[in-house]
Amino acid sequence: MTAKMTRARFLPLRLALRELRGGLRGFYVFIACIALGVMAIAGVGSVASSLSDGLAREGRTLLGGDVSFSLIQREARPDEIAFLRARGTVSVAATLRAMARAPDGRLALVELKAVDGAYPMLGALTLTPDIPMPDLLAERDRTFGAAADPTLLARLDLKVGDRVTIGSATFEIRSAIESEPDKLAGGLGLGPRFLVSIDGLRAAALLQPGSLVRWIYRVRLAGNGADDRAAAALADAARKALPESGWEIRSRTNASPQLERTILRFTQYLTLVGLAALLVGGVGVGNAVKGHIDRRRDIIATLKAVGATGRDVFAIYLSQVMVLAAVGSLAGLMIGAALPFIIVGAFGHLLPLPVAPMLHPDELALSAVYGLLTALAFSMWPLTRVHDIPVSALFRDTVAHEVVRPQARYLVLIALLIATLAGIAIGLAYDKRVALVFMVAAAIVFALLRGIASGLMALARRLPRSRITMLRLAVSNIHRPGTLTPSVVLSLGLGLAVLVTITQIDGNLRRQFSAALPERAPTLYFIDIPSSASARFDEYLKRLTPQAIVEDVPMLRGRIVAARGVKAEELKPSRDAQWVLQSDRGLTYTGEVPKGSKVVEGKWWGPDYNGPPLVSFEKKLADGLGLRIGDTVVVNVLGRDITATISNMRNVDWQSLGINFVLVFSPNAFRGAPHTHIATLTEMHDSPAKDAAIIKAVADAFPMVTSVRVREALETIGTVVTNLVLAIRGASTVTLVSAILVLGGALAAGHRHRVYDAVILKTLGATRLRLLGAYALEYLMIGAATAVFGMAAGSLAAWLIVTRLMTLGFEWQAASAAIVVAAALIVTVALGLAGTLMALTQKPASVLRNL
Repeated sequence: MTAKMTRARFLPLRLALRELRGGLRGFYVFIACIALGVMAIAGVGSVASSLSDGLAREGRTLLGGDVSFSLIQREARPDEIAFLRARGTVSVAATLRAMARAPDGRLALVELKAVDGAYPMLGALTLTPDIPMPDLLAERDRTFGAAADPTLLARLDLKVGDRVTIGSATFEIRSAIESEPDKLAGGLGLGPRFLVSIDGLRAAALLQPGSLVRWIYRVRLAGNGADDRAAAALADAARKALPESGWEIRSRTNASPQLERTILRFTQYLTLVGLAALLVGGVGVGNAVKGHIDRRRDIIATLKAVGATGRDVFAIYLSQVMVLAAVGSLAGLMIGAALPFIIVGAFGHLLPLPVAPMLHPDELALSAVYGLLTALAFSMWPLTRVHDIPVSALFRDTVAHEVVRPQARYLVLIALLIATLAGIAIGLAYDKRVALVFMVAAAIVFALLRGIASGLMALARRLPRSRITMLRLAVSNIHRPGTLTPSVVLSLGLGLAVLVTITQIDGNLRRQFSAALPERAPTLYFIDIPSSASARFDEYLKRLTPQAIVEDVPMLRGRIVAARGVKAEELKPSRDAQWVLQSDRGLTYTGEVPKGSKVVEGKWWGPDYNGPPLVSFEKKLADGLGLRIGDTVVVNVLGRDITATISNMRNVDWQSLGINFVLVFSPNAFRGAPHTHIATLTEMHDSPAKDAAIIKAVADAFPMVTSVRVREALETIGTVVTNLVLAIRGASTVTLVSAILVLGGALAAGHRHRVYDAVILKTLGATRLRLLGAYALEYLMIGAATAVFGMAAGSLAAWLIVTRLMTLGFEWQAASAAIVVAAALIVTVALGLAGTLMALTQKPASVLRNL
């Protein structure tokens, strides 16, 4: 009895596998859609996990020690140095921006890095030629040694052995830097690296009071004490023993927090792209299952006629779907799991990131769950038809298609599957808000596309009969029983919306970073202007460029250590406001409302204010930190904690590229504190040659001042953004391929009906040309109606992403939208006519005999 029950339990699976022996005809799109989506999610997850593992494994090397302590604008005091040296080996480095002058007078902005004799404590500095550090940086005949990035050598036409001047010191370039072990921990630089000794930095006379120099003290713990707990204990001890030092402390577990956050955000985006590919592919799954059921109509009717229940037939075809979904998922998992190994094998020598390729079972399992749930959710609706339609209706289906609504229990099951899929996507997301918006938007888009299909069919049904045969036939095909309209609208609409979104974001990012600068944007920034020389510097600039506008403000750097009485590390900011607590920020003081700012809450203190320190906070960030007027904020500046009360909040126009700050203090807040000034110069008609002349003149008169050309800085950032956009394009290609597969699958699913229609119409006298014209008009009308939605939905999505998430200006790219729509219409008509031509080649006699 037990053996019989076991055989009966697995009978649907046995019958499903037996039927699949005949081949996978009609299921290639099904398998490809699932494989593509699973591959995208598994590949992104595997690469991201391999990268995270690489960062964790190389954390000490990236950091340059077990724990790093950094200070801005000041060196560590003797007691602070003594505290660190008592707990391990210490290496000191300083980073700042400076101007390097070649022998021919040409200048270039460099990221100057000064190190001591212990650098690098971990990892290796790769040089060409390879020179020991003492020889590389040693002083010889009043000239200090240096190593330079090859980019600087190319920019100034230099070679190893040439000399450059920085500040008041001369440096001989003795080697070119191929790689730095700790480069990733330093973030994005605006210029090429220039490596010198601490003594060389001091000789350059760039260390003025308040100069924007970051001093980094890396501690390597002794022997067996060098583990995560020991590093955390040292960080805690430093905070307790030296509470007002204002350290920015990092351990090897968070060597580059910003990089890790960027990877997490980018991983989430790419995962959502993969999920979008799966959802688009889900439509293909539904079409494939519907087509398969249609082709097996006679077999299903026969099974029911000989006694099989609706539940039996449903179980058979559900088993087939799950087997095929498993095949597709397995194919996607194999490619996705291999992706980290492929990337490292092909591009490992070019990657600046430490990727540690290995298999990640958790990521692969999650990808498989996504694939199986998607297949199950989208195939359930067409599968329910085999359960409920009677035998007589199945035999009449070719000429009298009967629509049957699924039973309530199946509707509940479909809803549960979709809810589970959405719950997993949201629950495991880095930014749950973005994931929630994505899932809600996907549901709305599906509903709207279904509504558009129904509306288009209803409109076609109500249109007056045309006297033009081709047009009358095309309109009838849009609303006839078994029409392809819902499938084509859904697959084409999703693909179009995704493509328009990508092209609009791409176009706006390129416009933002490569088009003309904002009106009245500064031409040049000048930093590290000594406060004692700021008035003289302003006068010099006005004499040099009388028509230009010069703005000058004081600048300090400080860390927010507490707000509204709560320590910074215990605050719970919104995700958009977290960054303001994660490092030091630029600060200024003034009696006037800064240009580009507008007070929206509270009252400005005025130029004559002389009371307790007050601060003005940027409105959005204040809201993200939960701050209100009257709350206190504590900032650590130059090793001192300064408490100020929030007097007002401002909206800031960051896109003007002018001087502005998150925190602006009353004039008396930093009385007596050493600081520098920052200035901008805005020209009406700037040019590279004119800018170069100004930079050279400033470097001659004020060698300690660093000049930054705004356009070059934007180009540097734009290069990074362009690379990200290329990655987004590549990932989104998976979604587009899925959409094309789904569209082709939808048209293929209706091939049987097309053959039937073509044979009957040809028998009644219709010519091949007339039928082709009718079908072309049908696809053109469906495509045009869908294109309007796809263009609108894609443009709206791009606008929300660019303006809300990226906080950039948006300009609709009409040309790219038109090209996308035209291409989509051409592809739709071409695929439709390709299938139609195959149908028209069928001989009427052979088809009519098998009806």
